[in-house]
Amino acid sequence: MAIKNKALEAYGEVKVASGVGSSDNVQLIQMLLDGLIENLSAAEGQVHRVLTLKAGDEHRAEIANKNKTLTRAANIVMGLQTALDHDKGGELAKNLNELYAYVSRKIFTVNANNDLDALKEIKGLMENIRSAWKQVPALVPGAKSEGKKNLSSSTRTAA
Repeated sequence: MAIKNKALEAYGEVKVASGVGSSDNVQLIQMLLDGLIENLSAAEGQVHRVLTLKAGDEHRAEIANKNKTLTRAANIVMGLQTALDHDKGGELAKNLNELYAYVSRKIFTVNANNDLDALKEIKGLMENIRSAWKQVPALVPGAKSEGKKNLSSSTRTAA
């Protein structure tokens, strides 16, 4: 149950709350990654608009929107990091932890410098991780292809 609460806190969106009660840990990680990619995509458009708009109320509003979106993305990354089980995940959990720390630093850079290249880089990295997580249900013995295997709610995962 702890991972479900952390997932809710990290994503903070109503649309996830409806799926969390019946989701297993793999599905929760997939939802977090989907939310992260969604926020990074939104931030990409917002950074582009910040760079092209002239100073004024619309420009300031877009900066605020970008900040909110990137803060939400950073919170999701923090949730993914918190969900890592270093005891069971071993080297994989260590590598993911380092990747998530890198992504967090890059999100800060993107927000401070409106760095579209850095944003595209981390979005690509996280799309690769999301793609890998979509393969996990097929690798779990007895799991359905949609990832509906019910894992123990106390089991933490190498997000």
